[in-house]
Amino acid sequence: MELNKISEGKTKIVYNYDQGHVLLRFKDDITAGDGQKKDILEGKGVINAQTSAILFRLLEKSGIETHYVGMMDERTMIVKKLKMIPVEVVLRNIATGSIVKRLPIKEGEVFEPPIVEFFLKDDRLHDPLINYSHMEYFKLLNRKEAQYIEELMLKVNEVLYNFIKNKGFILYDFKLEFGRLGDKLIIGDEITLDSMRVRDEKGRIYDKDLYRKGADLNTVKNAYEYFLSKIMS
Repeated sequence: MELNKISEGKTKIVYNYDQGHVLLRFKDDITAGDGQKKDILEGKGVINAQTSAILFRLLEKSGIETHYVGMMDERTMIVKKLKMIPVEVVLRNIATGSIVKRLPIKEGEVFEPPIVEFFLKDDRLHDPLINYSHMEYFKLLNRKEAQYIEELMLKVNEVLYNFIKNKGFILYDFKLEFGRLGDKLIIGDEITLDSMRVRDEKGRIYDKDLYRKGADLNTVKNAYEYFLSKIMS
C-alpha cells in the first residue's frame, strides 16, 4: 500500500488513509528545546505508539472521545481525521518545568485543584502562554470551547492520574492537543512520555525530562520501556 504523506513533524508523520481517517506514524526521533536538541532513539516510535494506544483506549473506555481508532502496525495508529487546533493544553498536578521559571512557585508544589494552561503552538516564539482573549482574537477557540476543554482536561486527569498511580507512578503534568470533527472537539495527537511528566515515589524521572537534563539515550530508552511494561501489565 503506497501512502500519501500529508505532513511530517519532529516525531510523527501523518499519511492519508481514507476519507475519514489518517495514519499517524511515530518516528524514532527525540527532540527538546523546540527541536534545538535532537537524536535518534532506536525503537522509540514503537514505544510511543504503544503507550499512546493504551492510554487512548483507557480514555475511550472511560467515556472520553479521542481520535484513536486502532493500530495499522506496531508504530502506526489509525486515527480520525481532525482539523487540529494549534494550541497545546497543559494540566499540572505538581509544579515542575516552565511554571516554576515563569511564576513564584516552588518545584514540587501540589496544585489543588490542578492548573490548566493554554500555549500557542509556535516553535519560533517558543510556544507562548495564551489566555481566552488571545484564543478568541486568533479564532482558535471561543470562551465556551476553552472552558469545555478545561473541564475535559480535569476528567482526563482523573482517569490518567489514578491509572498511573495504580502502576506505581505519579503524574506531575501532561499535555494534550485537540481537533475539530464537525462541531465536536476531540482529543488528538498523542499521549506519551514525550508529552507528560511521570515520576515514582522517590522522585525518579521516567519521561522526556531525562533527555532534557542530559541523560544518555540508553537511560532514556530504558525508562520509556519500563513505563510501557508497567502500563501493559
